[in-house]
Amino acid sequence: MKKDGRYDVTGLPEAQFEPGSDGQVLKNRLGIVSKPDMDEAEARALERAMDHFVRMYDENHRFTAADICELHRIWLGEIYEWAGEYRRVNVSKDDFPFAAAGRVPALMMEFEQGALRHYTPCNFKDRAEIVRALAEAHTELVLIHPFREGNGRVARVLSTLMALQAGMPLLDFSLIAEEKKKDYFAAVQAGLDKNYQPMEKIFLEIIERTLSIS
Repeated sequence: MKKDGRYDVTGLPEAQFEPGSDGQVLKNRLGIVSKPDMDEAEARALERAMDHFVRMYDENHRFTAADICELHRIWLGEIYEWAGEYRRVNVSKDDFPFAAAGRVPALMMEFEQGALRHYTPCNFKDRAEIVRALAEAHTELVLIHPFREGNGRVARVLSTLMALQAGMPLLDFSLIAEEKKKDYFAAVQAGLDKNYQPMEKIFLEIIERTLSIS
């Protein structure tokens, strides 16, 4: 997480880095300055939060934009003061810009009225329909990138909760962290043109791997 002028927005906590972290760690409630330590803290918090989420949402729940914010807040609220709030800085990855910060609230409302309303509760019986639902909702949320940090993981949480609604086990996403990492990012980019087939292919593999080890 490199310091970047795009985040140099005076007065915004989400734009500030923890003193002593050399611009590697965002300002946080825990005073963590090491990126490995922060990665571990976020991972532990997500593991605890996931147990809560599984009990919090049942198979008949229709997710909303407010729910997405709540997922983020519950997960990272003890670490960042801006957890659960839409970002107010622009962000990019490998020169690929995500949605402009000013558009995030409107885009999240469109996401709620579109993919979330159409695909949740995700109680489809046909495997192809489940894959389509997960792929589209996941891609659209990642493209919006509503938060300053943790967007990919929140999108994976949503996908997992949707899969649970469809009667599947907790999804194993190790595939996109390993051999399919480049394919995954390319699939996200394809979503700009509403082409979700690359992401559908990835989710089909994720589901197959999950079921093979469960």
